[in-house]
Amino acid sequence: MALTLAVLLCVSASLFAIVRAEDPYRFFDWNVTYGFIYPLGVRQQGILINGQFPGPDIHSVTNDNLIINVYNSLDEPFLLSWNGIQNRRNSFEDGVYGTTCPIPPGKNFTYILQVKDQIGSFYYFPSLAFHKAAGGFGGIRILSRPRIPVPFPDPSGDYTILIGDWYKTNHTDLKDHLDGGKKLPFPDGILVNGRGPNGYSLTVEQGKTYRLRISNVGLQHSLNFRIQNHKLKLVEVEGTHTLQTTYSSLDVHVGQSYSVLFTADQPGQDYYIVVSTRFTAPEVLTTTGVLHYSNSAGPVSGPPPGGPTIQIDWSLNQARSIRTNLTASGPRPNPQGSYHYGLINLTKTYILSSSAGQINDKQRYGFNSVSFVPADTPLKLADYYNIGGVFRVGSISDRPYGGALYLDTAVLGADYRAFVEFVFQNDEDIVQSLHLDGYSFFVVGMDGGQWTESSRNQYNLRDAVSRCTTQVYPNSWTAIYVALDNVGMWNLRSEFWARQYLGQQLYLRVYTTSTSLRDEYPIPKNARLCGKASGRHTRPL
Repeated sequence: MALTLAVLLCVSASLFAIVRAEDPYRFFDWNVTYGFIYPLGVRQQGILINGQFPGPDIHSVTNDNLIINVYNSLDEPFLLSWNGIQNRRNSFEDGVYGTTCPIPPGKNFTYILQVKDQIGSFYYFPSLAFHKAAGGFGGIRILSRPRIPVPFPDPSGDYTILIGDWYKTNHTDLKDHLDGGKKLPFPDGILVNGRGPNGYSLTVEQGKTYRLRISNVGLQHSLNFRIQNHKLKLVEVEGTHTLQTTYSSLDVHVGQSYSVLFTADQPGQDYYIVVSTRFTAPEVLTTTGVLHYSNSAGPVSGPPPGGPTIQIDWSLNQARSIRTNLTASGPRPNPQGSYHYGLINLTKTYILSSSAGQINDKQRYGFNSVSFVPADTPLKLADYYNIGGVFRVGSISDRPYGGALYLDTAVLGADYRAFVEFVFQNDEDIVQSLHLDGYSFFVVGMDGGQWTESSRNQYNLRDAVSRCTTQVYPNSWTAIYVALDNVGMWNLRSEFWARQYLGQQLYLRVYTTSTSLRDEYPIPKNARLCGKASGRHTRPL
């Protein structure tokens, strides 16, 4: 079934010889299956990786090559994507349908990724159909190389915490619900590492400090994370060391990842770990876990600590307080503040406004009036082989024009090495969360109302946090700066998975005429070819 380690070594060496030989390789052999899970007390069909829900963590170090052989034992096509892994110069392996052919049932595909010049906390997830509602996700951590200083002492423990809203309904029924033109109902509960209320427990020792890597892998709701009587010190956000600000609780929007430190400095007993929905009042979902002291004198007591519920200003002020630690080293020994993004002239501004509406009496979502529909061929393959009729660059406007929502395969054109501004305008009454594959970007500003050019006067052009997923508050805007230094076809999407599934996504084509390997790697020799790209080249035995 799965490739042996020896075969994987040959595959990695022959298929990706352009990777520097001195960078270590890490091999993973995963079998994706269905299995019964009971996260909220009822039996449902989940997606397991090597029998695990959630899936296994990926532990790596800056510049490692990750060789991940994925065997699809489901009865339908499957793909994994890597939230935050930039995979420099190689969008063929991004694991979304616009770049990568699905893995057919009973077949395997070996992802060849490199965490080039990256550190931090991320996660992977299934990107096709509505598989994300069934599991198949897991944590990714990229440690700094030993010679690169980290701006805090090694913690006594380092833990992945995957939080998210969850439905008791099987993912196939949720997909049918969306295909029928309806919106998702309110979820049934909140999970912490795949477990419902009081299902998760973390044991700590008195006086020691621990790191939590918290990712919101849910489908649609911002969540607030807190630990009873303990403070959370933020130290890293999606690959950026931050100013070490202390919070009593932390808002984690869908698709986002944070690293916090906390010290077990309370009297020896048990305490609540609490996760609750934000901006959903009067209906608020809450789940609890247990922080267990090894010398505990007793169980948790009293009610779980309350958290913020609908307060937008509270969340906005917290978001603005998250800043880059300019003196800390990132993946390289030079300080993060050595890149003076605020002094670079902008090449272009894109303004993307969220859209929601009915098309053919069915619920759809989009950007700038375009609701994305997948093509019959992954866009990256069509681009690489110059296959016409699959997509059209400029099929979505670079700013809203106010027209009615319509269907198209939305592709924005962008020039390699341009330095651009994206403005996300949210005229709806919900918090949104947006992600760009292949990149980290500087979140330079966010505020209420309509963005205008004068809004740039309030931008943070010195120490804005660099990340890959940002929230946009209701009837508000968020602005980001991006250095387009990664050639490829990259997915820009809503992290609210029903909105993504129903069209709120597009692809950013970062293009150059150069054929140098310094700019983009060739198509991997093990790439699956599908649609109009079928049979374009012969794969080696």
